[in-house]
Amino acid sequence: MAARPYWKGQIRLALVSIPVEIYAATKSGATIAFNQIHEPSGKRIKYEKVVPGIGPVNLDEIVKGFEYSKGEYVLLDEEEIEGVKLESKKTLELTQFVDAQDIDMIYFEKPYYVVPADDLAEEAFIVLREALRRSRKVGLGQLAMRGREYVVSIKACGRGMVMETLRYADEVNKAASYFREIGDGDPDEELLDLATTLIDKKTGKFDASEFHDRYVDALKDLIERKKKGKTLNIDSDDDGGSNPRGSNVVDLMAALKKSIGPAGGSAAKAKAPAKKGTGKASAKATTKSAAKPTRKAPARKRA
Repeated sequence: MAARPYWKGQIRLALVSIPVEIYAATKSGATIAFNQIHEPSGKRIKYEKVVPGIGPVNLDEIVKGFEYSKGEYVLLDEEEIEGVKLESKKTLELTQFVDAQDIDMIYFEKPYYVVPADDLAEEAFIVLREALRRSRKVGLGQLAMRGREYVVSIKACGRGMVMETLRYADEVNKAASYFREIGDGDPDEELLDLATTLIDKKTGKFDASEFHDRYVDALKDLIERKKKGKTLNIDSDDDGGSNPRGSNVVDLMAALKKSIGPAGGSAAKAKAPAKKGTGKASAKATTKSAAKPTRKAPARKRA
């Protein structure tokens, strides 16, 4: 557990108050940090805080200011900002409970672990945790942290609870403005069956440890090779002049069948609803077609 909590306060549910501590549940992944270098001298470029006409200034001479008119500022010091009274600075009041699936995933921002602040708070903490788990609900409230107030959700997680900050409605772009040009027609049933079979074939349990940042690995390798003075060959992406928009239905059908493979192709055909009046002859033809997934059938070609 982190040495210092990100936030300390209480969760309030009606007349019940539970002292809690909140810790960041995530951390920054491995990254490659670059500095800006003055190439002729090989020295690092540095930045100074300066005032036009005055020059560099000391950090203790800097205060925060809000520009209310061009060149006119209201100055605020840290004590004045901290003195803003907001109950949610110390209290997270759960004002509503909803089904987790009612909140679109796009609103979730960042997770935090919630633990009882002491032994005395543990009993009430466990009661709230198990009530959320049994009801399959998440609690909603508002919490002030680090200079702003967040909408947050609380849900059971193992022996503890997880709090997630949520984006406000005006922070999320409306999907309709991006999706309006996408057609609303139904897809071809056979293509849909093949795609569903491919998804089923690749379905498994999520394990975060199976994924890592390959870009960072490649950058590390690049840096090591440069340190050793090796000549680098920069490969440009070459798609062979192909145009992905030129694919037609027959190409998509062949690609899906090839992705699934012979065994998967048979499974896809088995799942697809049988056509009326085809009899045994149709079943034989389907098996034969599945055995050769990349073969194009002229009868399937569409305008």
